[in-house]
Amino acid sequence: MTVLDVLQATTAYFKKHNVESSRLNAEHLLAHVLGQKRIELYLEFERKLTEAELEPLRNLVKRRSHGEPLQHLLGTIEFCELTFLCDKRALVPRPETEQLVEQLIADRGLRIAGSKIVDVGTGSGVIALSLAAKYPEAKVLGVDVSGEALALAQENAANLNLTHRVQFLRSALLENVKGPFDLIIANLPYISTQDRHALSREVLHDPEIAVFAGARGDELVRELIAQAPSRLRPGGMLALEIGLGQSEALLSALAEKNYRDICSKTDYNGVIRFLFARYG
Repeated sequence: MTVLDVLQATTAYFKKHNVESSRLNAEHLLAHVLGQKRIELYLEFERKLTEAELEPLRNLVKRRSHGEPLQHLLGTIEFCELTFLCDKRALVPRPETEQLVEQLIADRGLRIAGSKIVDVGTGSGVIALSLAAKYPEAKVLGVDVSGEALALAQENAANLNLTHRVQFLRSALLENVKGPFDLIIANLPYISTQDRHALSREVLHDPEIAVFAGARGDELVRELIAQAPSRLRPGGMLALEIGLGQSEALLSALAEKNYRDICSKTDYNGVIRFLFARYG
């Protein structure tokens, strides 16, 4: 079979098994097996593949058709122009989280350079490490309740040569963390346990502790809103990624806790996904 034959057959197989972006998934997996960039496949459509090349591809295609995330199969993910290890130990980073980081970087009123930052629920460390890479003078801490996630974050720090720049600590929210910080940023679990049935197969491959917050879905975010004031410098910022339909209640929670300069922003789909507020 040629490269084109394999791509077409794999795409059809993925469509049959309800894999979204079937052609794109097929291209990523074939490029991964061949050790090439995806774009390079287009220059080799007529190339015939050997059995040694097809065998590992078959295994990956089968696993993907059963709902295993593409990022787990590839072992890496691109985030803020950096490459991170990605596996079942932590949540697969989403484009919305990348947008949260991009908005902070683009905010000219926010002084990140030289500031002290804590990333709560750091997971694989993408937020903490992306900010550290962008701002060499910032002091960054990543905290998570999961030891497995922290191990993955530390591996990512080593691969990016940021081990000396970012510290990691095991903590339930800010329980073991001493401030003060200029910026507290968090992408915490925000899915209700009652919504499990509505989630995709791919999301259900993420660690439950990184997905589900409780019956409401906003429990952990609310707890962080309550904890953050004692860890923020006067005028420090809290930046949050939140779930669908949670903005109104959480904006009220911020106001009740006497935060100021409270605002919300939408994600790429026009959904209110991010909250920003200052304290003191």
